[in-house]
Amino acid sequence: MPSPLDPQPSGTKSANPGPLGLAAFGVTTIVLSAVNAGLLPHEAIPAVVPLAFAYGGLAQLVAGVLEFKTGNTFGMVAFTSYGMFWWWFAFLQWSVGAGWLKAPPPIAGGTVLLVWGIFTFLLWIVSFRLSKAVWSIFLLLWITFFLLASGDFGHSIGSLPCGTIGGYFGLLTGIDALFVAFLEVLNATANRIVVPLGKPILT
Repeated sequence: MPSPLDPQPSGTKSANPGPLGLAAFGVTTIVLSAVNAGLLPHEAIPAVVPLAFAYGGLAQLVAGVLEFKTGNTFGMVAFTSYGMFWWWFAFLQWSVGAGWLKAPPPIAGGTVLLVWGIFTFLLWIVSFRLSKAVWSIFLLLWITFFLLASGDFGHSIGSLPCGTIGGYFGLLTGIDALFVAFLEVLNATANRIVVPLGKPILT
């Protein structure tokens, strides 16, 4: 089946790397977002670090390389970039935890998340020409990044810190990505469109 991030020519015999990248992103995002939302204690972060290296990071990098080989520019940029985001997160937590670096001030982390939000927003604009399922992932993701950045900047919405709200949006994002990955595997295994991903908003 064609990749959800950029339809491939029909008749290709290579496997679709899209579900791998989406699943790796979704699973890792769900676990970290549970911490950000306060559903898991902050002490759970060490469980996220190896997951971010091995699955969120490495598996997405593999998916990005495979997307490159299929000529899928969007998939290559997205999976490689977010795979490296997870490596950045894991390296930061590891370095600070080991005492190699001092913990950065919240405003520094917020600035990084803000830039990632801008990057994701730009990809979201491109995703208007992809399936509605993929479009929804990037919509939720840029909102998540902006909320997490606002939380690091000390902002709240009512009585709730923006970082906590961002954690819940991150959960929705991860679940959405995991569900789209499932649909892609389902359609590929059935060798037909069992559940459509939705036509692009723009053509």
